[in-house]
Amino acid sequence: MTGHHTLSRRHLLAAAAWSALGGSALAQNTSTWPTRTVKFIVPFPPGGPVDTTARIFTQKLGEIWSQPTVIDNRAGAGGVVGATAAAKETPDGYSFFVGSIHHSVNPWLMGKLPYDIEKDFVPVSFGAMFPVFLVAHPSVPANSVKELIALSKDKILSFGSSGNGGGTHLAGELFNMEAGTQLQHIPYKGSAPAMNDLLGGQVQLMFADAPSALQHIKSGRLKVLGVASKQRSAMLPDVPTIAEAGNLPNYEAYSWAALFAPAKTPQEIVRKLNADFNQAMRDPAVKQRLLDAGAEGDAGSVEDMHQRLQNELQKWKKVIETAGIKAG
Repeated sequence: MTGHHTLSRRHLLAAAAWSALGGSALAQNTSTWPTRTVKFIVPFPPGGPVDTTARIFTQKLGEIWSQPTVIDNRAGAGGVVGATAAAKETPDGYSFFVGSIHHSVNPWLMGKLPYDIEKDFVPVSFGAMFPVFLVAHPSVPANSVKELIALSKDKILSFGSSGNGGGTHLAGELFNMEAGTQLQHIPYKGSAPAMNDLLGGQVQLMFADAPSALQHIKSGRLKVLGVASKQRSAMLPDVPTIAEAGNLPNYEAYSWAALFAPAKTPQEIVRKLNADFNQAMRDPAVKQRLLDAGAEGDAGSVEDMHQRLQNELQKWKKVIETAGIKAG
């Protein structure tokens, strides 16, 4: 009996040691990790921007590791279904999560969630930014952000979005806050119908992500007034940022995809994945494939991603509360 208790104590001590290291009994030497297929849960359907981006970088990671990678699409409820599933995965270094801007918005938009993006996940790396362009129907008599702000004082202007509380909606509400405008929001069920009505002149403006806007900008069917990110986009380098063109230094909005691990994934594996991910994102072919898909590849440290997430959570909390946005 004594021996049994001694063994139990040893097991408890061993478990406590692993816990103190932030690891798991499934941790292993990172020089051999991974030794089998690595799964990446994407909380959106195949073919969308986040899914397309994930397939590009996971393919490259598979080449670096000489191991298969697989995308597991768990779509539904604005990314909630996939995040909930990913939070329950075993933290053994063989299952990861591709989060998006939705996961910095949902806590404030939806209230209580079945997962916590801060407690149930460990940030691994920023992945890609999807630039958002402020585009206008050609009939709008404004050719710059400053002219648009002036025009909005005398005329009711509407902007379409992909849905209430989505990134293209929030970019517009943030613009209203920073520019003192009162652009009227018209929500649609997806970016495609919103874009169709913009092209038809039923709405005047849209804060549109690159995949849906670029072809219409290049064809001349839409006017582009600015890009919502802090830096100009490599896709349209001649287009000024909204911050510079409108003298709105605090304005910044973009959609994004980033890599997370389930909480308690061994730190050694998180760091190794971060290093390998940075290597993948430096590959010129990967960068070009991402650009072709309407994304600007980015990476950075674990700490950088942690700070980015905090910044996004705080920013969108303020916008949602100020604008009184409700899910739906």
